[in-house]
Amino acid sequence: MAVIEQKIPSPGESISEVVIARWLKKEGEYVEKDEPVAEIDSDKATLTINAEENGAIKLLAKEGDTVKVGQVVCSIDTSVKGEAKKVEATSKAQNQKVESVAPKPEEIPNPKSPILNPKSSAPNPSYTNGLPSPAAKKMMEEKNIPSDKLNGTGKDGRITKTDVLSAMSKGFDSNGSTAGSGSREADRKKMTPLRKKLAQRLVAVKNTTAMLTTFNEVDMSAIYALRSKYKDKFKEQYGVGLGFMSFFTKAVCEALHHFPSVNAMIDGEEIVYYNYCDIGVAVSAPKGLVVPVVRNAESLSLAQIETEIKNLALKARDNKIELKDMEGGTFTITNGGVFGSLMSTPIINPPQSAILGMHNVVERPVAVNGQVVIRPMMYVALSYDHRIIDGRESVGFLVKVKEMCENPQRMLFGGKDLNDVLMGF
Repeated sequence: MAVIEQKIPSPGESISEVVIARWLKKEGEYVEKDEPVAEIDSDKATLTINAEENGAIKLLAKEGDTVKVGQVVCSIDTSVKGEAKKVEATSKAQNQKVESVAPKPEEIPNPKSPILNPKSSAPNPSYTNGLPSPAAKKMMEEKNIPSDKLNGTGKDGRITKTDVLSAMSKGFDSNGSTAGSGSREADRKKMTPLRKKLAQRLVAVKNTTAMLTTFNEVDMSAIYALRSKYKDKFKEQYGVGLGFMSFFTKAVCEALHHFPSVNAMIDGEEIVYYNYCDIGVAVSAPKGLVVPVVRNAESLSLAQIETEIKNLALKARDNKIELKDMEGGTFTITNGGVFGSLMSTPIINPPQSAILGMHNVVERPVAVNGQVVIRPMMYVALSYDHRIIDGRESVGFLVKVKEMCENPQRMLFGGKDLNDVLMGF
């Protein structure tokens, strides 16, 4: 019998342990080579373990276990062949089917049983105990009241309409619990490595940086007009929607060119200034916040930026984001507006020195040329490390982003016609 031991691979440098998030295969199940068998959580991403050979898998760790990199977590018996396994499974299923059809001796009804003997007067209280009448059932479904919250007073414990009305008169909320007697239950769950690492990083930022936040507001009318005019053609041409993120990413890249300290980092006693823009885009994933990076965003078109962001967001949603997708990054954009946030102070993504926060677009009255008009307005916030970025630079950076977003054709595209830009920029 040839048995292959599978060890936890190294997810990346400085990662020494992971958590078994989920087994994709059951004990003894036949697996094929390169087939995913488990998902593991590191402090940076969720990764999969693939089978190294064909055979029957034996699980040596449980879901939720913390294991070391290099530890054996499962083995594969390569002597088990796929066809033999299928035949065995089929035979077992057929045997189970035969057993389920053939009644056991103790299951054969007794002719004298009260169930078969209508003349018997033996009671069967369990039949209706706790079951609602048709009228009561309809009312319970309409009011979302579970049967275990009611005491049946009908014959043999049956729940009647009167029982439901009586319970409702005492007070029932939409969750089926009596008013004034709310649940006192609590759930305790172990933090995932990703959440623990995120917590540590956020606390470290607050403790090790001189973080400040400056605010401004952007009139989104020009971007709205451009999206309305070109969104259908853009979608048809590139297969992705023309969203806000591409406009703000291009605006940020141009502003970083004018204010290079915002695109810099502290390394010991030195400041590293980057001549390229690797823009991190904060994405809410099922297991926590992740920040995949759009590389060299300054050289990408609107369509390329939208496509890249869409692909990264889908990978994050499906827990398929990789470490290489999140490594690096010189500046981050986070959009709390998708959740309805009006204003916030985003926290810097270390070791970066600044982060831009976008927010919800709300129509508000504003003064334009001495007249009060209604415009779609967005608050924007720049959190920055005051050790490396001065107030003048932070305010100037945010003003530049505002100017370019309010004049996207002139500021983002050098005065070119946007129709030409969208089709070939």
